[in-house]
Amino acid sequence: MAVGQLPVQVREFARYLSELLGRLDQSAGWCGVFWQRDPDGMRACLEGAEVPPWDVVQALLHDLAADRGIPEAERETDTARALHRASVAAYDARPGGRELLSDRLDMMLTEQRIALERQADLTRQLGAAADPDDIERINLDLAWVRDDHDRATARCAEIQERMDRLADAERPSWVDLGTAPSSDGFGVFPAVSPSEGPDPHPESFPGSFPDDGPHVPRQDPAPAAEALYGAAALYGAEALYRAEPESRPEPVSDAVRELIKLRGEGRSGEAHGVLVEAAGWPADRLPEFAVELHRAGLSADWATLLWEAASLPPDRLVALADALAGSGRADDCRKLLRQGVARPAPEIAESIVALLDAGREREARALLDSYLRVRTPEDVARCAHTNPHRLIPLLLETARGVSEEHHWDLVHALRVAGFSA
Repeated sequence: MAVGQLPVQVREFARYLSELLGRLDQSAGWCGVFWQRDPDGMRACLEGAEVPPWDVVQALLHDLAADRGIPEAERETDTARALHRASVAAYDARPGGRELLSDRLDMMLTEQRIALERQADLTRQLGAAADPDDIERINLDLAWVRDDHDRATARCAEIQERMDRLADAERPSWVDLGTAPSSDGFGVFPAVSPSEGPDPHPESFPGSFPDDGPHVPRQDPAPAAEALYGAAALYGAEALYRAEPESRPEPVSDAVRELIKLRGEGRSGEAHGVLVEAAGWPADRLPEFAVELHRAGLSADWATLLWEAASLPPDRLVALADALAGSGRADDCRKLLRQGVARPAPEIAESIVALLDAGREREARALLDSYLRVRTPEDVARCAHTNPHRLIPLLLETARGVSEEHHWDLVHALRVAGFSA
């Protein structure tokens, strides 16, 4: 699509991005990495054919902080964010915007899971490594993989938020499903590995600008625990757990103590491992864990745990959603289900069929209801290909239970997909 055909907000941000790059050394830092790794993507953003992910814009602002000083970069941040938000809103409102976001969400969820698998593999390698050069190489690879995961997670959250905004604008009668954590962007730029580009000089974690950070992402690329959670919250939580150890299930209190310790030491990779393990706990234990994480000032860790739990098998996902709803955490329940159904249509369809085969119709219907509320009618219609005879009646019945508008949109999407409904 030519630039002249794009909304004015997209063209305005493209001009701003070009001006920002003109103030940077484009062969160095993150800018150099992006140009080397994906020159076509950079050109598309400068021409207005694409809008870059917010984490890419933020990385460029980190470059500006390094080149021109933190005050100048801070002055630019509000302008950049306002222009970026207006640009993505206009970009998404074009015909086909929902479908594009849905496809990109599937892609970024895949990248997120690949990064987790790669991180686990590198952690095992690190445990077996003895040679100092191997240890250094693996630690560097781990830093990049953790950065990949952080970026994929942020992009997933923003894509979902953008999909929610479109749904709110186009379907005012839909049930409010809440909002996803705020971030901007999608998966235009592929993951970067140290072997494919120069070492960027700012810190890699999206957040405050570095003063004089290392020339590669840190082994645990996150802000200091005091900056993220507050030193007072850490010390207060430690006192709380010393004072009343009998009031919580032991695994919960042990995990929170461990997270407080790891966050205080800046060991974010190990803290993430604790959260991954906790996501697999029995469902009835996690609402209490949520309470204690918030009490300890670790609310961001609870948001991360929900993202991890969204990858649980469907029956366990629904069980956790039930537990959250039953404990008064309705917003968390909706968020979990919304994130949990951000999977490819064939995977959702196979999960529903498996639940039905196991006699768990209630769980199947709960999963499908959530899918219908957050995905496009075209996405839902794709589920029918797995088992049309069993799934189409259930799809239509569930859609009617959401709203008549959902039902008729799905009828149309099924017909377009070649099914009679």
